[in-house]
Amino acid sequence: MLKFSRGIDQDRAATAGGLQQIAFARGSAAAAQPSRLPTLVATAAAVAVLYFARDVFLPLAIAILLTFALAPLVSRLRRVGCPRSVAVIGTVTTAFLFLSAFGVVIAMQVSEVAQNLPTYQYNIVEKVRTLKETGSESQILERIGRVIERISTEISRPEPEVRASPEPTPETKPLLVEIFSPQRPIETLKNIINPLLGPLATTGLVIVVVIFMLLEREELRDRFIRLVGYGDLHRTTEALQDAGARVGRYLLMQLVVNITYGIPLAIGLSLLGIPNAVLWGMLAIVLRFVPYIGPVIAAALPLFLAFAAAPGWSLLVWTAALFIVLELLSNNVVEPWLYGSRTGLSPLAIIVAAIFWAWLWGPVGLVLSTPLTVCLVVLGRHVPQFEFLEILLGNEPVLDPKERLYQRLLAGDPDEATDNAEDMLQEKYLVEFYDTVAIPALLLAERDRARGALTNTQAAQIAQSANTLIANLEEIAGEEEGEEETSTEAQESDDDNDDAEEYDLPPGDGKSVLCVGGRSDLDDVTASMLAQTLWIQGADAAHATHEVLKAGNIKALQLEGRNAVVLSVLDQDFMRHAKFTVRRLKRIAPAARVGIVLWKEDGRPGTTERDQLIESLQADFVVFGMGDAVREALSDELPRSLKLAHPKIAPGYAMRRSKRTDTESTVKAD
Repeated sequence: MLKFSRGIDQDRAATAGGLQQIAFARGSAAAAQPSRLPTLVATAAAVAVLYFARDVFLPLAIAILLTFALAPLVSRLRRVGCPRSVAVIGTVTTAFLFLSAFGVVIAMQVSEVAQNLPTYQYNIVEKVRTLKETGSESQILERIGRVIERISTEISRPEPEVRASPEPTPETKPLLVEIFSPQRPIETLKNIINPLLGPLATTGLVIVVVIFMLLEREELRDRFIRLVGYGDLHRTTEALQDAGARVGRYLLMQLVVNITYGIPLAIGLSLLGIPNAVLWGMLAIVLRFVPYIGPVIAAALPLFLAFAAAPGWSLLVWTAALFIVLELLSNNVVEPWLYGSRTGLSPLAIIVAAIFWAWLWGPVGLVLSTPLTVCLVVLGRHVPQFEFLEILLGNEPVLDPKERLYQRLLAGDPDEATDNAEDMLQEKYLVEFYDTVAIPALLLAERDRARGALTNTQAAQIAQSANTLIANLEEIAGEEEGEEETSTEAQESDDDNDDAEEYDLPPGDGKSVLCVGGRSDLDDVTASMLAQTLWIQGADAAHATHEVLKAGNIKALQLEGRNAVVLSVLDQDFMRHAKFTVRRLKRIAPAARVGIVLWKEDGRPGTTERDQLIESLQADFVVFGMGDAVREALSDELPRSLKLAHPKIAPGYAMRRSKRTDTESTVKAD
């Protein structure tokens, strides 16, 4: 009893020590992980400064983006021998003259549209009357009309006068008379100029800033590097180049896309007879810089004009058809052709960025939302403290394919896992998908199981979902099996590629292979994947669960005619008992090659270590990947003979054995 209590005390002490070590390790990890609070505080402070000082930062942001857009043109002029000042001033002057002419044309077109609006009143009234006379829609329009009339009547109704006490004789109030004198020419000019002073001053400030930023571009770059990234020149230089390339490419390509959209739109609207077609084409070029919202606004105005300009409905239908055709061509033909690479933003991030910058800086912020967000994504890519920006706004996958597959299997969602697998199988073969994505995902599950983070129930659910995934990919496996014979010449021509050499597998015609899971349900899944890969190569492949390797079941295995038996193992602890399992299988099927696939994603042993492992296990082969497993399973090599070790017999045991034999012979003689 005393020994037992001492053992309990020792166990408690060991447990307490282990808990202290775990707590210390967790505390060290928490201390090593940097706090995100300073980053969040700095971000909130930066947003507040941008909001309250928008009058200062808005022209500066416009100037920076125009500098990004004009810098390639200045660099090209410098390469042909043009002086820096001439190249900068000439480029900026040309750009702003073009923008000014663009604005003047738009202003003239808008004035013309305003003058012609009263002529469209009759068509609008007639079409509204036609809609009211239609069957089902008349009630809706009448109800809307009555609601509008009630609201307007209530608004125009005068408020009743409230009097404290009735007055028998109301006093007559004097009538106020104001005498207006005609304005002087100077006052009239002042009234015209005052609203224009703000935009003109902002424009002049932007022009000056752009000129100086282009003239001092290298100097500003060096100062920024010295201020921000002097300790890591490589990362800072890469970030600046990445930001400049992305923003400049986006602005240039978006301008080209908008022009290829706006010019055909103006021509089409002119042919249809829409008034001021040039205006709508130019507005489409500008408004399409605003993501998602801009094209809708650009289409709404011409559609309304088509509704008002013609008495019939055909013009409206043809105008809508024109916009639909141009949108389809622009989104599916022009943009994929011109955009060699996207801006790196997800579609949801573009919408959120448009909302945020519109709240921050108004309509101008809406136009600048995408380029500014591109700069934020570049900042998150190259600065570890702002990595969350790239994760939230970027379009790159944040999980590796193996991690994403493991997460879906853990969640019990084989359907989405199948969809993701089919997307990847558009570019790679099934054997490559299993070797580089599926098996590594199961290795992650095995590691979690080994360290206690994965329960047996979760492991069983992962295995079940993975088996469903394999069954869903059966059709793709059948298609690849049919392609094996027709793609032999194509594979021979691609032998220079490392991946092609790694997955250039031999045919399995006439071979019969049994794949068996080593120790767990996850091992059974890998055995099923290996069997499916062998079946694609033309072999007669089957798989069995790890239950058949138990002492009472292994003798019932039907191994006649099998060329190879492959044990598929994720669990490293299985290697302790692998030698006995290999011996049993060799005794049952001496004509079959018995090998082990010990799945490893990295850190695979070398040739010498592998040969030592083969010798100690007495296996015919030990491999660590899908390609080598298929080659060894379909190999024509003969199996190794089983070496049976003879135990040493003790002298006393030999003497007792001889005496027992003499006694038995005497009994038989009597």
